[in-house]
Amino acid sequence: MQEQQNKAGFGTLPVFLTAISTILGAILFLRFGWAVGEVGIVGVIAIVIISHLVTIPTALAVAEIATNQRVLGGGAYYIISRSFGFNIGGSIGLALYVSQAVSVAFYVIAFGEAFEPIIHYMQAAWGITFITKKIVALVTMGILSLLILQRGANLGMKALYFVVALLFIAIIMFLLGKPIEGADKLALNETVENPKDFFYVFTIIFPAFTGLAAGLGLSGDLKDPRKSIPAGTLWATVAGLIVYLIIAYKFAISATPEQLSGDQFVMEKIALWGPIIPIGLAAASLSSALGSIMVAPRTLQAIGLDDILPGKGPNRWMAKGRKKDNEPINGSIITIIIAFFFVFIGELNFVAEIISMFFMLTYGAICLISFLEHFAADPSYRPTFKSKWYFSLIGAILSLWLMFQMKWAYAALSLVLMSIVYIVITHGNPDKKGLAKLFKGVLFQLSRNLQIFAQRATKDPTEDGWRPFAISISKDTFHRRSAFDLMRWISHKYGFGTYIHYIKGFYNDETSKETEDVMGRLIKMASATKNKIYMDTIVSPSFTSALAQVIQLRAVSGKHNNMILFEFSRTDPERLVDTMNNYKLLNTAQFDVCILNTSYKGFGDHREIHIWITSEDYANANLMILMAYVMLGHPDWRKGVIRIFVLTPPEYRQQRWKELANRVKSGRLPISLTNIELVMESPETNRKDIVSHYSSDADLTLIGFNNYQLSGEIGKFEIFQGYENMGNILFVSSNTQKEIS
Repeated sequence: MQEQQNKAGFGTLPVFLTAISTILGAILFLRFGWAVGEVGIVGVIAIVIISHLVTIPTALAVAEIATNQRVLGGGAYYIISRSFGFNIGGSIGLALYVSQAVSVAFYVIAFGEAFEPIIHYMQAAWGITFITKKIVALVTMGILSLLILQRGANLGMKALYFVVALLFIAIIMFLLGKPIEGADKLALNETVENPKDFFYVFTIIFPAFTGLAAGLGLSGDLKDPRKSIPAGTLWATVAGLIVYLIIAYKFAISATPEQLSGDQFVMEKIALWGPIIPIGLAAASLSSALGSIMVAPRTLQAIGLDDILPGKGPNRWMAKGRKKDNEPINGSIITIIIAFFFVFIGELNFVAEIISMFFMLTYGAICLISFLEHFAADPSYRPTFKSKWYFSLIGAILSLWLMFQMKWAYAALSLVLMSIVYIVITHGNPDKKGLAKLFKGVLFQLSRNLQIFAQRATKDPTEDGWRPFAISISKDTFHRRSAFDLMRWISHKYGFGTYIHYIKGFYNDETSKETEDVMGRLIKMASATKNKIYMDTIVSPSFTSALAQVIQLRAVSGKHNNMILFEFSRTDPERLVDTMNNYKLLNTAQFDVCILNTSYKGFGDHREIHIWITSEDYANANLMILMAYVMLGHPDWRKGVIRIFVLTPPEYRQQRWKELANRVKSGRLPISLTNIELVMESPETNRKDIVSHYSSDADLTLIGFNNYQLSGEIGKFEIFQGYENMGNILFVSSNTQKEIS
């Protein structure tokens, strides 16, 4: 990527003059009086204030972003692309460029309007009819094109000082003028009959406040952009606000609504010396046209320098500048063609609507960038001028809302077109990133704040009801994925899951490199499935030391984990040794313990989950029911059903049925009573045979166990064996009895 070098060496004053000449430009002379007549002084003040609720946050955001980085050519585009990424920046930059190019036509058309009194005089006195406002505008556009192609920005800036002086003389003459006959009072809410819609008037007036972007466009020609852009744009914005409020008051006390709405040159009748108004309009329009025709090609040149468009040819052509001063000649040619097209159309209000929509989109994007930068809290974001995040948020939200209030069809179309442009740019430049970096920072801060809130919000961990905060540790991750699958079902909707791959050894350069490789594989594995598991690794010389560290970890929610999952293959029961040797440690940590016994059948078709409840481990019943319910929340189990089997002696049959039915009904669980079955047992019954008989085709079977059953079983693990013909089995031990509320 190339960078555009400063050539002209302008200071702060050109930024101010370029911005203020656009703010106090054609709209002020041709449409502001009309606006006062249509919506009254209160309505116009509302338009001015609402507009500045967008432009002031944007000016503050621009000042902030500009003092955080080296600002080169391209103005608003450069700021957006360096903060939001080249793909987003390119999309917005192209929209900004089009609006700037159309602005040239808008101000040239307005310049032609300034000749209306002269044209009327020529028609009346000399009978000359072939000269029209459109002819004047087209001729002016031709002269302006030749001058900018021959002399560039320096000619424009020299002319700008002169025309801004005329502009302020015209405004002063207007303010010193006397009211028109019949305007003898100030009526705050007085308007014409059947006035235009407020937001239509707002759309026509808003281009008056887009001078902010005009000043930004000189960034590549400034000696010190980080100083001149904030000072110039802020002073111009504030000065424009004050002048518009004063002029609104002057209009309201100087003419009736009908006079204001019916005569676009009503200022001429009010001013101390009437002819100065067309002269001021011509000066304002010409200065704004000069500003826009200087800015637009520089935006296009900056886009070309960044290789935004697919293919090197178009980018090189747009980026090309004149050797002696880097003047963007090719960008100027494209701008002139677009401007000529809209000058030929010649409809001022239509062009104003287009400008308002695209500039509103640009301002909203700048405010959004500033807000996200504040929220992301990136240490590299250190502007010397600091705005407030809530100003930027207000500007962003208000811009989007106003777009749809002005004209929802245009707003929707502009967003769709920008999305299409973004897709094309991204397809051609997959390596250009930036948006991801910004949003990673935002998500990091959001996650951090939510974790802190969740940790502090509840002192009693049981008061909000039970949910699984599960952790799993395994060294067989890449051999068997059943434990990983179970974790992703648990953590999909209702719970939180942390999966840790155990690497045996001491932490050193070799194992550190191994953890990086393993993490890459883990993330790749996790990305290929629907899951919300936090992946990690741990290096430790023994499984016991690793487990001791793992059970002290907090869940990604900021709270303590309350459940741990182990896994062993039915063909390799010795994997249970490490788990059973550390069972007392898990009890000390008050963990619910789950042991997944995997078989060649796996989880089958994800259709049936069987839960077995016996009289000895009734404390596990609620946990098993809740876990089955949690797993059904995953799309893999969308067609799944829960079946409950209760082993009970015949004499307790009625009591067990009543207890279980009440649990299901009071807990509002998706278990039909027809899926609850009481299975009779006697002292001679072999429970494993019964379970194998009823659940041989189950996709997952949950069986409870407790500490008493484990006594004397270390090394034998008989309670976990003897189910050879079944699918996967999850053995569950609840540390405390859970409540189904």
